[in-house]
Amino acid sequence: MNTGLWVWPSDAKAQRETLRAVASSPPLLQAMTFLMKNKEGLSDSELDDMSADNSEWMTLWTVRQLTSLGFVEYRVDLFGGPARYSLTELGRNALGTIMGKPVQQKPPA
Repeated sequence: MNTGLWVWPSDAKAQRETLRAVASSPPLLQAMTFLMKNKEGLSDSELDDMSADNSEWMTLWTVRQLTSLGFVEYRVDLFGGPARYSLTELGRNALGTIMGKPVQQKPPA
């Protein structure tokens, strides 16, 4: 199933509507901004601490929405470190469109 509110649409008009929905959601925009500023990505607890709302369920909701849109990827550390969320290329482009300027952060190698 490739339809629904949190699936990145292929139609340009629907993409603009989705970006408006993300831009109007403070938790989504805030999480994307935090992830943009951190090259290594952020773990669940780091993202929760940065949002300072002490609501783990809101952090979980936020990353689920951003991951389902394809804006965020979840990377597991095979050597025992915490798994981390980071922006994808689509997420950087979306954030740049929302902010009105290109996002310069490069993904970690």
